[in-house]
Amino acid sequence: MKFPEVWDIDSIFKGGSKSEEFKQFTEETDALLKTLDQELEKEFTIDQLETYIVDIQAYMQRTREASAFISCLTAQDVKDKEASLWLGKITEQMTQVQSIWGVLEDILVALTDEQWQEVIDRPSLSGVSFNLEERRQQAQEKLSSAEEKLAGQLAIDGYHAWGNVYNSAVGRMQIPFEEDGEEKLLSAGQLQNRLNSGDRSVREQAFAANETAWGKEADLFSQTLNHLAGFRLNLYKARGWDNVLKEPLTINRMKEETLDAMWQTITDNKPRFYEFMDRKAQLLGVEKLAMHDVHAPLPVEGDTTISYEDACELIIKHFKTFSPKLASFTEGALRDGWIEAEDRAGKRPGGFCTSFPLSKQSRIFMTYDGTMANVATLAHELGHAYHGHCLKDMDPLAQRYAMNVAETASTFAETIIADALVKEAPSEDVKLSLLENKISRSLAFFMNIHARFLFETRFYEARKNKMLSVKELNTLMEEAQKEAYGDQLTSYSPTFWASKLHFHITGVPFYNFPYTFGFLFSLGIYKKALEAGRSFEDDYIALLQDTASMTVEDLAQKHLQIDLTNKDFWQEAIDLILVDVEEFMELTNK
Repeated sequence: MKFPEVWDIDSIFKGGSKSEEFKQFTEETDALLKTLDQELEKEFTIDQLETYIVDIQAYMQRTREASAFISCLTAQDVKDKEASLWLGKITEQMTQVQSIWGVLEDILVALTDEQWQEVIDRPSLSGVSFNLEERRQQAQEKLSSAEEKLAGQLAIDGYHAWGNVYNSAVGRMQIPFEEDGEEKLLSAGQLQNRLNSGDRSVREQAFAANETAWGKEADLFSQTLNHLAGFRLNLYKARGWDNVLKEPLTINRMKEETLDAMWQTITDNKPRFYEFMDRKAQLLGVEKLAMHDVHAPLPVEGDTTISYEDACELIIKHFKTFSPKLASFTEGALRDGWIEAEDRAGKRPGGFCTSFPLSKQSRIFMTYDGTMANVATLAHELGHAYHGHCLKDMDPLAQRYAMNVAETASTFAETIIADALVKEAPSEDVKLSLLENKISRSLAFFMNIHARFLFETRFYEARKNKMLSVKELNTLMEEAQKEAYGDQLTSYSPTFWASKLHFHITGVPFYNFPYTFGFLFSLGIYKKALEAGRSFEDDYIALLQDTASMTVEDLAQKHLQIDLTNKDFWQEAIDLILVDVEEFMELTNK
């Protein structure tokens, strides 16, 4: 079967950033939101309130559809200026929806207990009762709706505008890189792939070029990062919030005790991974790993690249062993042009999956160049898409799962592929390479993302007192990396705070720990799946369908019968990875 490497966006809105269809869609959304805003000025009966809540959910879906479309356009071509201009308009609409919700939440707070019960008992709202309860509770901890509305409006040209600087800067970056006897100008995304090269000299050159390129942008990004944090901190202060983790924990519907239990268990187990790191260094012919060696492929026989077509077939095949429904969905997504995988200049670095709630489809963005890491990324993003697929017919609010459980479905899909590849390896060398790739993924969650978390928590605490200089940010980043990696590396990336998109995203704060949560939580689910076999398929779908309708602690208790605040669960999940470490050490003990 032929799987296209360039996605189909025209079936969503024809004409790209100059689409008349998209322009008309956004104008219709403007009109609908204006009407909705005006209706807030009148008093509601319970019947009218019910209708209003149904309507705002529908209009919220329209802004999500538009935002996903523009995200795709700006990612596929960072020089698409028309698409960049649309960002402001879509941000304005999304902010208007938030403002309307703010006023509506005040109305919900003012209801008597009897009136409130009558609202959530309505059949059209029963599917989002948890979400409405959640919003009502959170409204009591915020500023007045007028103040929150003003903050949201100011954020358009302040907070969100600073966040958009990243994409603009990446779009104009052309990084010199000598390859095949000639100097090329690479995009940030293309250079990122060179960092995964099997040739250490290429990795060294790519790492140096990366540090130099982002070092040149550091003055700009020190401004953006400081202003992003300053906006958040001032808003938190006005709301009376002192803990910088309050918002990310609330967004992720999890307790701080759960987060602490997870990081502490990981920290306790890190020394057991240092042996693996030392052994990998030996296999690479170096005394200690450098930052650019941590995820480098091993120099083993038979470890070749894999074509995009073969990668697609492989993923479908192994998904089918766990879930025919997942496999069927994946085949359709790959066949119907949901994936942007082509390796070309002008694309944004990284990968993502975005959902189009009205079209009931998703689109996956990445740059595929044949490495096993690329195969893992493709499986990961397909997991995201399947999660959206399982929720597509639910009420809009009940589709809005948090990032930590979003990473559960994606990482679970990745784990299926990683495990299957290790078991079916045609030779010991290939098995060794795949095991290494699998373990290195866990190092990313346990060390790289831990470094991001440590950096961000310390940066926000320091930012309460002053703006930080480039030098201070570099120092803070390197110190966080040394702690997270147990000071086991010979080099670090002090400019990582500038180059990593996640630090500059305004949609959600602390775009880091949910990845690690999702990774380990998915292992718990994977363990259940291995024990139950295909009979777990429907249970898995049921779990995914609940991800937007309960806290993670309740989700885990209901579907896995586990307590996430207890370190025992996290240890059991890590033990699954330590089995791989032990096998790797045995295979290389020669």
